[in-house]
Amino acid sequence: MKKLPIGIQTFRDIILNDYLYVDKTKKIFDLVTNPKGVYFLSRPRRFGKSLFISTLNEIFEGEQELFKDLWIYKADYAWEKHPVVRMDFSKSKARNGDELINYIVYQLDKTAQVYGITLEQTQYDIKFDELLTKLSGINKVVILIDEYDKPIIDNIENRELAVELREILKGFYTIIKACDEYIRFVLLTGVSKFSKAGVFSGLNNLKDISMDTRYSSLLGITRQEMKSSFKDHTDLFAKSEGISNAKLIKKITYWYNGFCFSGTCEKVFNPFSMLLLFDNARFSNYWFESATPSFLIKLMKKKNFDIKRLKGMEVSEESFGAYELENLAVLPLLFQTGYLTIKEYDKDFMTYILGYPNFEVENSFQYSLLNSYSGTHVDGYLIDLIRALRNDDFETFFETLQIFFANIPYDLQIKKEKYYQTVFYLIFSLIGLKVEAEVKTNKGRIDAVIIDKDIYIFEFKFNGDKDKALSQIKEKKYFEKYQGTGKEIYLFGVEFADRNVGEWMIEKMHV
Repeated sequence: MKKLPIGIQTFRDIILNDYLYVDKTKKIFDLVTNPKGVYFLSRPRRFGKSLFISTLNEIFEGEQELFKDLWIYKADYAWEKHPVVRMDFSKSKARNGDELINYIVYQLDKTAQVYGITLEQTQYDIKFDELLTKLSGINKVVILIDEYDKPIIDNIENRELAVELREILKGFYTIIKACDEYIRFVLLTGVSKFSKAGVFSGLNNLKDISMDTRYSSLLGITRQEMKSSFKDHTDLFAKSEGISNAKLIKKITYWYNGFCFSGTCEKVFNPFSMLLLFDNARFSNYWFESATPSFLIKLMKKKNFDIKRLKGMEVSEESFGAYELENLAVLPLLFQTGYLTIKEYDKDFMTYILGYPNFEVENSFQYSLLNSYSGTHVDGYLIDLIRALRNDDFETFFETLQIFFANIPYDLQIKKEKYYQTVFYLIFSLIGLKVEAEVKTNKGRIDAVIIDKDIYIFEFKFNGDKDKALSQIKEKKYFEKYQGTGKEIYLFGVEFADRNVGEWMIEKMHV
């Protein structure tokens, strides 16, 4: 059983030390055989971008023997050796423009030293030009840039600094186009996709393959790859769990599969979560716990983003393809960072349906949202609420809700019905119930529906009348959609008063 490469992002180390490697070289072959490829690839964090860069590095340095057990080894590839300029901006923590420039200069000088070249220029962009020109005397140059946008992302809450860093990077990347005659291949990777006018204004020959179906599974692990490459680990894990392989794979798929990066793509697992899952032999929110989306949540609150739209949002490709620092948009950031993914594609209208990729992301993200909106931890309340519902103990249910809302800090409470609906929606999403907030019917919208052993339909009124709320459910016959399911149906009219759950009324429908 091959060792798991936990935390190892260097292809050479993985191969020489006999770690598990999922062979992606057939798809890589299509890229490297392009005589002049200039590519950009956006993927969420911890999705294998650095390992991909490392693999390309070894290919372009002609290290064929490292690939002897992989698909590309027997392919019709020349294995020509090229000088490689490789930069990893994830290693830079630029707190100002000078630090970013100093980092770039250091990396250029370091590369020149490797190839025995002396650089005379001092200005960072001109130095880059000089390096490419001199390296071309050896052979055409390969440029590999990992996390191209990290200096910007690290400072995204300081817009003035972020813009300054963006302009420095723009000047640096512009040299790539100017030195086109010296270049064999270029790849830039990152999480975010700034518009070409923002960062890549000088790189008009850049091909974005982020949503190209041919490369949708270039990073990440497909279901078939999981079954074949991780078979030994799956067998061992299933045995320790006392379940069949089929049941274990089904559970792994529910937790970690579902990332999709094009309209017609094969879904992939997050590799970071998969490696830690098999290493620890237990399910957990590995990917989400490696970083918290605090900035995204702040932006969502600032933009008054409707959280209930996160499931099943229909958009055009243009609406989530790129963004600018001067006008940050929630949707493209959610997609590019991996909190939303493509669920469906409508060819006729050329629109995408977005949603959470899997249980890990949905559960963790909603938990973070609820903690942010409520300012309090919700763990104990959630179990009490679901137990009360399942026992038809509605007095305890609403008392628990009242205690929860009472513990929300005063400065977080907003005098808007939508705020309370959002918190309510997140509470029940987190405990694993199927929540349909503002469900569409042919006669209006239901505020929330909880489907468990029974069906619970809620209508809220902010400083309003509980009787009116209940009457609205009955008058518009919201319950008709759920009749015939064989489940009991309960109707709740609920008022919010004085920043808390107020009075409520219940009526049970006859099945």
